[in-house]
Amino acid sequence: MENKTKYDHCESVYWVFTQLCNDQCDHCYNLSGPRGERISEEECLAVIDNLPSSVDRLILSGGEPLAERKKLYLILDALKERYGDRTQIMLQTNGDLLTGEILDTLIEKGVTRFDIASIDRFHKAQGARLMELAELFDSRGVDGDEKDPLVEKDNYLQKGRLTWGFWGATEDMWLGGNWARGRAMEKDIWLRDPDHNFCAILSGAIGFLNGGDSIPQEISIQLWAVNPCCPGTKEAMGDARTEKVADVLARVAESPVFQMLDLGDPYRMGERVGVSEEYARKRCAELGNVCLWCDEFFERFYDIRSLEPRAEEGYFKLPVV
Repeated sequence: MENKTKYDHCESVYWVFTQLCNDQCDHCYNLSGPRGERISEEECLAVIDNLPSSVDRLILSGGEPLAERKKLYLILDALKERYGDRTQIMLQTNGDLLTGEILDTLIEKGVTRFDIASIDRFHKAQGARLMELAELFDSRGVDGDEKDPLVEKDNYLQKGRLTWGFWGATEDMWLGGNWARGRAMEKDIWLRDPDHNFCAILSGAIGFLNGGDSIPQEISIQLWAVNPCCPGTKEAMGDARTEKVADVLARVAESPVFQMLDLGDPYRMGERVGVSEEYARKRCAELGNVCLWCDEFFERFYDIRSLEPRAEEGYFKLPVV
């Protein structure tokens, strides 16, 4: 009961409520596009009902949220009804579909932070609308002084202010090839660098249970799948349509595997189930990417659903290194 109470407050929730998108970028980790996966309005409302009772900020993303504008407005209304003004609502968008009328509606419905996540070579417009969007935001009194994503603990909450920023994929950071996922895998543009520990930075798993001195506690929900990070584990920790997110977090918080992920250390997550750090680093080097090592670990050595070692790959059957 103590853990459930603790996790009924979350500093930050990143929710991809749709994978529908007007674009189909080569680097996209969740295969968003014109045929991207969606969930129903009823399922979205169920997710909202199962969110923690207290959320400091909630980031809505996709896909492209404005590609499902009716559903986005429904979600914003439901969040307003549940949280009032206690939760900062942020929107990540590629900006392609944003107009003055839509911006007015979003502000009216409670969005106070806008991030244009498309200023790079992967997106169709490749940042061509940036100056137009800057003028649009300025015309509505949306402050553009803070251009970067709000990732610092001291900055991540900006209640009472309307702000916007912009960013995009690069070769070694954010979505530009470091996540061995989705279309980035298909197009072979994922980052082959076993020393790049994405787990140890915001949007990775670090702090998803307890936060940290410099980053907020943040979880990721991909449609309905509750994850410790944006790339996501091999299987979800839980289903936000049918489970209270606080209960999911309380359950995995008892696992030494997820405790180590909370520390941002995927190389040591298997130590308590017989998978040494030495072996993990060896496999990570061979696979070329920490996300691929995470996939292999959960596929071979640890069952996320039961939170138990997989019997067929127990301690005595591990390769000797």
